[in-house]
Amino acid sequence: MFKKISMACLLSMVLAGCRIVSPMPPVNLSEPGWKTRQGEAVWRSKKDAPEISGELLVATNPDGRALVQFTKTPIPFVTGQTSSNKWQIHFVPNNQTYAGPGKPPAQLLWLHLPRCLAGMPAPKFVVWRPSTNDTWRLENRLTGESLEGYLNP
Repeated sequence: MFKKISMACLLSMVLAGCRIVSPMPPVNLSEPGWKTRQGEAVWRSKKDAPEISGELLVATNPDGRALVQFTKTPIPFVTGQTSSNKWQIHFVPNNQTYAGPGKPPAQLLWLHLPRCLAGMPAPKFVVWRPSTNDTWRLENRLTGESLEGYLNP
């Protein structure tokens, strides 16, 4: 019972912490240093969910900031940002925004894509499979969520 209470307290503190983090400022891709790549991706939110295909934008800056946007024309589905010490993600169809300090949780595949593309390791339980022809696959082995696509160089 103590374990259940402790986990409930920890979960509530984490969720409360996500809500009090100030929103990240909008990204201005015309600022110097941004490298932008565009392509297409197929997202499956969990193992038995239908696949959603759309356009993908990934932008990175040498200062550690990154932007990911997945659009099912004409509406953005997911927009996420990371910096060296913050993360934020917005799921447009549900109008849900999550944010927090530090590195993003492993469950948010979208926010790990720029790091994996840069050659950094994927979080625990996340499998990164790059290919030689600019295609890749990112998958959470626990939830079955997957993201697969390509980006133009």
